[in-house]
Amino acid sequence: MEDAVSSLRRGMCVVYPTSTQPALGCLPTSESLDILYSLKRRGRDQPVSLGVADLEQAARIAHIPDDVEDLIEHFPTGSITVVLDSKYQLDERLGGKRVALRVVSHNAAVRLIEEVGPITATSANISGSNPESDPVMAALTLSTDDSPIPFVRGVCGGDVPSTLISWQSSTRSPDTTGTKVLREGLVTRLEVFDWLKSRI
Repeated sequence: MEDAVSSLRRGMCVVYPTSTQPALGCLPTSESLDILYSLKRRGRDQPVSLGVADLEQAARIAHIPDDVEDLIEHFPTGSITVVLDSKYQLDERLGGKRVALRVVSHNAAVRLIEEVGPITATSANISGSNPESDPVMAALTLSTDDSPIPFVRGVCGGDVPSTLISWQSSTRSPDTTGTKVLREGLVTRLEVFDWLKSRI
């Protein structure tokens, strides 16, 4: 853990475990994102999410409506990633005026993020390739002889990713009709919309 914390603070990327798949984390700075996008060979037009330790951290970055708090607390922690209106302009690779946030649940991820602050929570793999299930193997696939990627050991929850939801009403009306499930994961689309109906 100390090596990962030190590496993140120096602007590097690290692989860490989550309740779903290994994640590739870096601080949300332009320089660190340059490294992450190079490692993943990811297009700059494809934003990545941020992992936070709790809703308090999330509220420093984005507007968190009461319904979103209830949504996150209703489903298992770590199973939902929500796209919300950011409180300030972010790097476009983090979404700019909209940011995807995930409250992590894996103990190692929580401790890491409590130590350094929010970090990226994108899958630890080259874009388009199948993700590894173990942080050690994921780090190895992204490493080179000249540039090994640090990692935090831990058992991940499985191959199914978090469910990605775009919440359209974060700073506008409380109407939830614009809310969309962008990616079905641990929580099904039906479960999300059943929960939304229960709020009407």
